[in-house]
Amino acid sequence: MYVSAGRQCLRLLATALLACGLGHFALAAETSWKLNAWNPPFDYTRTPTTIDYQPVARAAKPWRICASYPHLKDSYWVSVNYGMVEQARSSGVKLTVVEAGGYPNLDRQIEQIRTCSANADALIVGTVSYEGLTPTIREIAERVPVIAAINDIDDAGISAKTGVSWEEMGQSIGAYLARMHPAGTMPVSVAWFPGPKDAGWVKFIETGFRRALEQSSAEISAVKWGDTGVEIQLLLIEEVLETQPDIDYIVGSAPTADAAVSILRAQGRANHVQVLADYFTHGTFREINRGKVVAAPTDSPPLQGRIAIDQAIRAIEGTLRYRHVGPPVAIVDRGNVQSLDLERSLAPAWFKPTFEVQ
Repeated sequence: MYVSAGRQCLRLLATALLACGLGHFALAAETSWKLNAWNPPFDYTRTPTTIDYQPVARAAKPWRICASYPHLKDSYWVSVNYGMVEQARSSGVKLTVVEAGGYPNLDRQIEQIRTCSANADALIVGTVSYEGLTPTIREIAERVPVIAAINDIDDAGISAKTGVSWEEMGQSIGAYLARMHPAGTMPVSVAWFPGPKDAGWVKFIETGFRRALEQSSAEISAVKWGDTGVEIQLLLIEEVLETQPDIDYIVGSAPTADAAVSILRAQGRANHVQVLADYFTHGTFREINRGKVVAAPTDSPPLQGRIAIDQAIRAIEGTLRYRHVGPPVAIVDRGNVQSLDLERSLAPAWFKPTFEVQ
């Protein structure tokens, strides 16, 4: 009993340190990261190998790096931002961040990366579209290295990629649901919210999720596409609940899960509809702890932000060994949420979006 209580106290202390901003020293102090590496790069159909990736201790010069995000509307990309900012500071490079404001804003992101990369030594891009930026990236790649981060993208012009298989992300949460409802058991109905149709990650998460449900009794009875802003997801969920009140599960992005918890509570249906997310944020962490969200996979956004900065430095300095790496995907639920390495998965509570590191 005393050992268990001691562990719980240590866990609460670690969480408090993270919230107060003291936890960031842990990851920064690591001399290597256990990552997956794909060879040949950019091909998620190949089985990755596990490597000990050693980040650059200090860049040769204070290189100028531009990073472009689809948005900063949810804590996922804020966590990526945190990782990039911390790694830029520890590596001694300059960082400028731009964000497109949402997945419909392809033209805005194109203009932003042209402007931002004009005075940069490398570009990191989390794209709003799988192929929409390709001509612009090819043009920029003639001048500076381009690193793809998080969202999948056409490989033309890309020097390196930081990411995980979004098909695996969809597969992992789909398989979790399939284990709850194996084939031959009573059917359950699922409302599925994949995300914005043209985003680089959505078609892959859609493929993985549907494949995982093939050998289960879970049936997708409603599909709603849309940007991952909470307001849009609220509207989409309300539409589904109005037309299909007997839904058993809502599954979608982290903002979908946040919106679903709110609506189900307001409608008094929290005990009748269960919620799963296909990626992990502060909101899903909180709601898994409270038992309002069943599970979500984490792909360690802060660590991916750190890796992208390191890949950019290595691409500039000609020391890039692994062109395609990413953290392993892990499912988080009530059974393991208390043992989760928060520093790898979430930005500290004190962190605010940061657009410049000088």
